[in-house]
Amino acid sequence: MTIRRMDNVLIVVEDLDAVVAFFTELGLELEGRSPVEGRWVEQIIGLEDVRQEVAMLRTPDGHGRIELAVFHSPEPVRPEPRQAPPNTLGIRRVMFAVDDIDDTVVRLLAHGAELVGEVVRFENLYRLCYVRGPEGIIVGLAEELG
Repeated sequence: MTIRRMDNVLIVVEDLDAVVAFFTELGLELEGRSPVEGRWVEQIIGLEDVRQEVAMLRTPDGHGRIELAVFHSPEPVRPEPRQAPPNTLGIRRVMFAVDDIDDTVVRLLAHGAELVGEVVRFENLYRLCYVRGPEGIIVGLAEELG
């Protein structure tokens, strides 16, 4: 048996509204938002007394998804350092292909994002950058050239 697809990536956040606004400004579409609790979720994630709210966002092509979750119980654990640099072990960023990197960066800056480094050109293939959004989430942007 082989993998059929990657279904989604989970990002645990504190301010669900701000992060949803950031990703919808980027171009993801909100599929739904709801509370999640009960024995089944406690069993699957290995925690007790779980109460959370989740929002599922999908890419415009319908193939990629990001699940955002805010934990009301148990209290979330904060990583250190809070604004981890791109070379910190673990998942560091999510990369999206965009039509216009300059326009996308400007729109995300209006939502409190900051450019991590610079917008760079990789050969004659891509313009690339990293943007740090709400709660330190790093998003990579790639504009295909040609």
